[in-house]
Amino acid sequence: MFQGLFKKTKYITVSSHDLGDIKKEELVKEEQKPNIPNGMWVKCKKCGQIIYTRDLKENHRVCGFCRCHFRLPAYQRIKDIIDDGTWQEINNNVYTLNPLNFEGYEEKISELRKNTGLREAVVTGIGKINGEKTLLCVMDSRFLMGSMGSVVGEKITRTIEKAVEESLPLIIFTASGGARMQEGMYSLMQMAKVSSALSRLKEKGLLYISVLTDPTTGGVTASFAMLGDIILSEPGALIGFAGKRVIEQTIKEKLPEEFQTAEFLLEHGFIDKIVERKNLKDTLYSILRIHSKKEKSNDLYIKEKKTNEGVEIVDKLSPWQKVNMVRNSSRPTSLDYIDKIFDYFVELHGDRYFGDDQCIIGGIGFLQEVPVTVIAQQKGKDLKDNIKRNFGMPNPEGYRKALRLMKQAERFNRPIVCFIDTPGAYCGVGAEERGQGEAIARNLIEMSNIKVPVISIVIGEGGSGGALALTVADKIWMLQNSIYSILSPEGFASILWKDAKRAEEASDIMKITSKDLLDFRIIDKMIGEPKGDASESIEIIINTIKEELIKSFIELRKLSLEELLDNRYKKYRNIGVYGLD
Repeated sequence: MFQGLFKKTKYITVSSHDLGDIKKEELVKEEQKPNIPNGMWVKCKKCGQIIYTRDLKENHRVCGFCRCHFRLPAYQRIKDIIDDGTWQEINNNVYTLNPLNFEGYEEKISELRKNTGLREAVVTGIGKINGEKTLLCVMDSRFLMGSMGSVVGEKITRTIEKAVEESLPLIIFTASGGARMQEGMYSLMQMAKVSSALSRLKEKGLLYISVLTDPTTGGVTASFAMLGDIILSEPGALIGFAGKRVIEQTIKEKLPEEFQTAEFLLEHGFIDKIVERKNLKDTLYSILRIHSKKEKSNDLYIKEKKTNEGVEIVDKLSPWQKVNMVRNSSRPTSLDYIDKIFDYFVELHGDRYFGDDQCIIGGIGFLQEVPVTVIAQQKGKDLKDNIKRNFGMPNPEGYRKALRLMKQAERFNRPIVCFIDTPGAYCGVGAEERGQGEAIARNLIEMSNIKVPVISIVIGEGGSGGALALTVADKIWMLQNSIYSILSPEGFASILWKDAKRAEEASDIMKITSKDLLDFRIIDKMIGEPKGDASESIEIIINTIKEELIKSFIELRKLSLEELLDNRYKKYRNIGVYGLD
């Protein structure tokens, strides 16, 4: 394969007349030069490796050494994403004018059309992804760096309007250097134009998925790129508003290497998920299917026999023993339940303000064939995982992520399931600076009026306001050995008796078990742990929870919206112990 790739080494004779100081008859070794057919090899801009072009193409234009995602032409993207024979391009008759009479602009556009085969920096059309019909806009950075001029804004707006007209989802792949300088304010106004069209799409309850690719910057980032109901990104994509060089010159500081990458944005809460190109079509299909109008959104039905009928539930543990049990690392976590109860679960990330709290997991999936939103507090399985999950103690951004997903569920009419397992909200300087109290308070008021059914299940610890922020629900359930309390027994003893060592005594007084709270009518159901410990009977518990969720959502969906919200209000309105003179 490599035979003839390099020329043989040869020696040449040079004279002093030719090279001045070099002695006559000195032998000079000529540099080896590659004899490579044009386009056969390409160099990775990230790791510098030389890649065989055919291998790169077969690998979706992803470097096999460092996983760098090369930029992808629009029509290649469409071929990779859209089912064969289903693509229909639209808006191809819109062409670029020169409103500022910018010298050379028309010639540049004409040249780019010839060199790229594109009419403009975005291709729009309609097609199917594994059978799911969708509108698609794909930007191409080869055309004037994908800059957003009037035609780009017009084509995307027309595509959004067609999505509204035909009640179809919309996907936009962004790849842009930002506003088009040659069109001045006409370019700037496209940001508002496209955003206004998206507001109409959202009013109709239609899905918009934004997929950020390298690069996504400037006015595109500050408009439709960051307005998706779900925002995905390819690995390593450059994403930002102001350019890195401009920022460094302004603040006179060197920025970190990972600054303005997809990974940076995920960590800071601005995108839902990073997806490798090879998995992108399947990920988009899963999201489209969950939001598909074809799904049986109201056809929940019981199809499994209740698994713990006839199983004797024995409760021999003291409150303090239950406290220690739910704190044990062997206790099943929220993810253990999510993985078994729901199908096609897609985790989504970020609060869109500051960060992505790994303590709170949120996403979408199927309960039977019905789309649901799932939000859960997650503890770690070991020390490393616990550090990642902040030992199950949410920060403000965790509660804001949860609320963002709840409001999204409301817009798409999805019921919500919450799993509760936290010793309490994190109390730290950073959490206070970012508004821990406000975040919890905001969840309480918003959840009280969320216009879809909500069921919350305490599977371990339900600690104080940190747990309450996810339990303003139509139904509250607890596992038999879980606890739900005003604060930890240690905190209770420390505040009232100034002696945290009296925690066991406090746990008896506080009435924190599922039986206590069922008697108080604070919770609606106790789910048994047949073998005395969820870790020993998780399969039985999972089937029970699944059956009970289906049964309860069937009942809740029979209610009108007014009845649903009124019942939720009365549920909390009637909790209390008091006398009247």
